[in-house]
Amino acid sequence: MSEKNGASATLILCDCTATQSIDADGLAQATGLKCSRVFNHLCGPKIEKAAEAIAAGNAVICCAQEAATFEEVAAELGVDAPGFVDIRDRAGWHAGDAPATAKMAALIADAALAAPPVKTMDVSSEGLCLILGPEDVALRAAERLKDVLGVTVLLESEDAPPTRDFDVIRGKLHRATGAIGGFELTFKEFQQVNPAGRGSFGFSAPRSQAESECDIILDLSGGTPLFPAPEKREGYLRADPKSERAVADAIFEAAQLIGTFEKPLYVRLETTLCAHSRAEQIACSNCIDNCPTAAITSAGEHVAIDPMICAGCGSCASLCPSGAITYDAPATDHLIRRIQTMAQTYLRAAEGAPRLLAVDPHGSEMIRLLARFGRGLPVDVVPIEVPALNTFGHTEALAALAAGFARVSILMGPGTERDALLREADLARAIAGGAVIEVLELTDPDALGEALLQDGTSPAPASTVRPMGSRRQITRQAARALRPDTKVIDLPDTAPYGAVVVNQDACTLCLSCVSLCPSGALGDNPDLPQLRFQEDACLQCGLCASVCPEDAITYVPRLNLTEDALRQVVLYEEEPFACISCGTLFGSRSTVERITEKLAQHPMYQGGAALDLIKMCDDCRIQAQYHSEKNPFAAGERPRPRTTEVYLSKRRDH
Repeated sequence: MSEKNGASATLILCDCTATQSIDADGLAQATGLKCSRVFNHLCGPKIEKAAEAIAAGNAVICCAQEAATFEEVAAELGVDAPGFVDIRDRAGWHAGDAPATAKMAALIADAALAAPPVKTMDVSSEGLCLILGPEDVALRAAERLKDVLGVTVLLESEDAPPTRDFDVIRGKLHRATGAIGGFELTFKEFQQVNPAGRGSFGFSAPRSQAESECDIILDLSGGTPLFPAPEKREGYLRADPKSERAVADAIFEAAQLIGTFEKPLYVRLETTLCAHSRAEQIACSNCIDNCPTAAITSAGEHVAIDPMICAGCGSCASLCPSGAITYDAPATDHLIRRIQTMAQTYLRAAEGAPRLLAVDPHGSEMIRLLARFGRGLPVDVVPIEVPALNTFGHTEALAALAAGFARVSILMGPGTERDALLREADLARAIAGGAVIEVLELTDPDALGEALLQDGTSPAPASTVRPMGSRRQITRQAARALRPDTKVIDLPDTAPYGAVVVNQDACTLCLSCVSLCPSGALGDNPDLPQLRFQEDACLQCGLCASVCPEDAITYVPRLNLTEDALRQVVLYEEEPFACISCGTLFGSRSTVERITEKLAQHPMYQGGAALDLIKMCDDCRIQAQYHSEKNPFAAGERPRPRTTEVYLSKRRDH
């Protein structure tokens, strides 16, 4: 459904030759939108009725399969294309006899939400293509692409083919970086064609190293990929040289990669929130460790993301404990709003609670096949399609349960980062307690249908909440709603929530942990020797434990749902030491006494007056030194340093 339709849209309904049951009045009441009568075959004999609705404007056709047909009708009429929403494959063709009005209404409400525009950047490809692989396969590919792309073939043979239709080089590809429109290449033992003389062309003398650039890499070598997650590296095409069909498909795809393209900017990075490192001490590296394309690298105290390499899987955003990385295509808050809107609409139109099924585009195709050739989804299973399944993390699952969904199922797709998704699902289950959160690793539509079949529906929740804010805030609010009688929830070791425990026998209150804590969870008291802690802000990044010189810090992964987690508590404190001169409190008594004891035998601190300086505050210490016999401030003005200019001036004077 397009943004222009808005609240004034008219739903154009069709039962697809009586293969689905549609309650027009029920949909109108549940969605608040005007509904047409239910047509029987809108894309066939009743096409003129569709044309009338399209001409009237603000029409939303409740069938996505025949979108092209209705867009052609709009073009012939010279009007804007209508909006579309799929209530047939995703709801109308369903398993069970219960009406699907509530589910249809939820899908329509979801489609009515205007998605924020996705930020993009322009990427230009001039068609400079490097082809790798066995000589016969690579040269055939070059022959087919030479009229479309600027082709260079990397060979290993001693002789080059006698053609100047494309470039041929010889050497070893030592290193490749970048993506479409900006690959950077480094070659070893590099040789270029020498076209002089008769017979096959030879090569120039080898150079130890050469660097070049290209826009596209066509890898027909069949060997180890040049990049991690090669299927996600745009502009890098691979094919098995033994498969003619695979090679032909890769050649065809390479021929299309010329021109200017829009590259989505999938994630947003706020470096000030990043907990990657402080003072050259590594803390959180979740995003770096889980990025399949190696698009994220260390940049000192924060990470850096190469937008050209980023494939938008979303793992980094789900695993980031601080919210420094957020998914932006579209933004996370839009996904949360979609989940809450679907739940609210469904519960308003039905007595039982729905189940949520999160899918990617591949999963939507499985649903379509299940609906057309199988039993379809159960009537209470509401599908939600997201661009990348890894953006559906523990926060989204908990928000769905809190909004009223009885259970959450996530259908893993071929491009999903499995380990990251399973980690998020485990965390969600630990927080939610008895609620069902499952990851389905299925590739067969019928198996999907069987896995989702369930007798009866779950009762509607007594109350629902719609938490807002950051991912951490949403998680906390949802957990409190789901487990109102629970104070503290134990979590897995990898959880980004938890407490800091200090060994009071080892801690010296040096406050190194306070100075480096990236989230401000650890703090001090300027008036008293205290180590303070706010649990809600702790990221469990590990930095404080790694910098503690006494190894006094350990962690307890948990989610504290009490109000104590929102305020600072004292982890450790000592009795302050009073200045022996003015009585001002400074430092801790144990530290002053320990230092005094260790320096008592030092030659520079023989005598009570020297040791007394240690027992004074900063102001009194300066006063005592100033009035002492060995006053360091009584030496007068320091002599000016003799510079080269001084020596030269004296030489000139003589």
